[in-house]
Amino acid sequence: MDDQSKSFYGLLNGISRQDYLNDGSITDDFLKNELYPDVFSEEFSGLRRRSSSLLKKMANADMDVDQLEAFLTAESRRRDHPLSDTDAKVYTKFWKSNKTKIHDSLVAKTQWNNSLKSLSWRIDLKQQSRNTEQINQVTAIVEMQIENKESSSDQKVDVVRFEMDESKMTEIMDKINDIDKAIKKYSQQ
Repeated sequence: MDDQSKSFYGLLNGISRQDYLNDGSITDDFLKNELYPDVFSEEFSGLRRRSSSLLKKMANADMDVDQLEAFLTAESRRRDHPLSDTDAKVYTKFWKSNKTKIHDSLVAKTQWNNSLKSLSWRIDLKQQSRNTEQINQVTAIVEMQIENKESSSDQKVDVVRFEMDESKMTEIMDKINDIDKAIKKYSQQ
């Protein structure tokens, strides 16, 4: 990677730290002085604005490698200010190594309430019971770990365990299927 590519990679890294990872120590003046000291302020501002705009589009779309390649190809074919092949390679390298961090940061910013950390379940068949009608009945035992974002105590994860009989399990599965259909319906629009 040549010096220009290294500076551009550093700029993308600085923008991501500033815009997505909330690193207050990174400022535009710092980026300009460290990476582009010989460039005029107006030229740097334009480069920073365009780079930030492209990163925002990449982050908001949560682009995979194929989408990124198509996006960068389209940007390189623009009539006004086309993206150079070298810059496209730097974007690709940067995105491959930073996509997960940026995505996780965006997800964390959009979660205000508790979130489901893990879900585990098992199906049991009752073999003994005081009541003979309950023998050979299927039950589901569910355990959920819920992460509490606003907890001030040391315990940030609440554990909820419960048991369901076959009718409750069927009812919940029907509701989950309805939710799945609604998500598919709205995601196809």
